[in-house]
Amino acid sequence: MAILDPVVFRELPMIQKIVADETWLEAERRGCLVPPDDPVVRENVCLVILRVGEAMRRSIMESFETALAAGNVPLPVVREPHAA
Repeated sequence: MAILDPVVFRELPMIQKIVADETWLEAERRGCLVPPDDPVVRENVCLVILRVGEAMRRSIMESFETALAAGNVPLPVVREPHAA
């Protein structure tokens, strides 16, 4: 059974935004469309995450702890089939 980390689920939208921003920036540099899985985009995303990841996680943890104390933490829904 997979362990669901609620903080990771809160990080995903931020990471998706970073990927979208880096994809757009690289397309602007090249002057053509660039896929999100382009090696340059991946490297830039990793550099951004390394630079801001700790602050991002700390911010998410603080908001999660506040929501947890208030009893307002919905569990993520996993829509993957499980092996029998």
